Amino acid sequence: MVHTKFCAEFGIEHPIVQGGMQWVGRAELVSAVANAGALGFITALTQPTPEDLAKEIARCRDMTDKPFGVNLTILPSINPPPYAEYRDAIIDSGVKIVETAGFNPAEHLPAFRAAGVRVLHKCTSVRHAVKAQELGVDGISIDGFECAGHPGEDDIPGLVLIPAAAEKITIPMIASGGFADARGLVAALALGADGINMGTRFVATQEAQVHDNVKQRMVEATERDTDLIFRPLRNTARVARNAISRQVVQILEEGGQFEDVRDLVAGNRGRIEVLENGDIDGGIWSAGLVQGLIHDIPTVAELVERIIAEAEELIKGRLAGTVGA
Repeated sequence: MVHTKFCAEFGIEHPIVQGGMQWVGRAELVSAVANAGALGFITALTQPTPEDLAKEIARCRDMTDKPFGVNLTILPSINPPPYAEYRDAIIDSGVKIVETAGFNPAEHLPAFRAAGVRVLHKCTSVRHAVKAQELGVDGISIDGFECAGHPGEDDIPGLVLIPAAAEKITIPMIASGGFADARGLVAALALGADGINMGTRFVATQEAQVHDNVKQRMVEATERDTDLIFRPLRNTARVARNAISRQVVQILEEGGQFEDVRDLVAGNRGRIEVLENGDIDGGIWSAGLVQGLIHDIPTVAELVERIIAEAEELIKGRLAGTVGA
């Protein structure tokens, strides 16, 4: 059994987290993660309204009696969603774990704290992790440059970022970005983390509600098959490499602005054409460097069980054997 202070604090069996993923963090996947003894997060803003989020939480609760959480990502927007209403839907639904990401979560912490909700905040830098700890969050998810989605603008990979954060973080901390197997879990623990967060790896499971073409593409892809888009705009995002991502990179490198790629990167285009219809070149979709470590499409239970069993074998076997008497 691999059990850490993150497990104890958040009430789970295994130190493995399925973080919030837009359009992917739905009840089927989240409940499967919970039933496997890990911690899954419904993605709040995947649901079009706070009322729909409450229904999705109820649907997930029908599928599992184990702990799960909700991700609330706070991002800049011309017409921002009603974050406070989503927050209240989470609280009113009785969810006791929230993953916040993006902007500073300070505005929402008093309400979560009053409701007894534990907050795990995702950061891409040590300075932001320290600030979140000072604000009173219950855990940190430190996100390295290898990750899918938004890796920040510091370009610090996990091998440096995780131990650098561990030197300053005293609350439970999990490592995000580049994790897919037992080797990653054991490495994260050695670097000072209390567990791992996996996004891309959980997409390539049977329960993830995305088209099989997407999952198969992840199996076929290597660690070189991602693109960093929006770099010139200082809003970097790591996505799966395809015809659209290459076009976006070229337009922006040649001096284009967001308006010139808006239609190409539209969220609904990626959701409908790629994730639902299976057109791999139909739009933008997130994927991390960890694609290069994905070689199958197991059930969530098979994946979690394999990671834990192989991690125990690594710790007790090969690593123990390197220490002299």
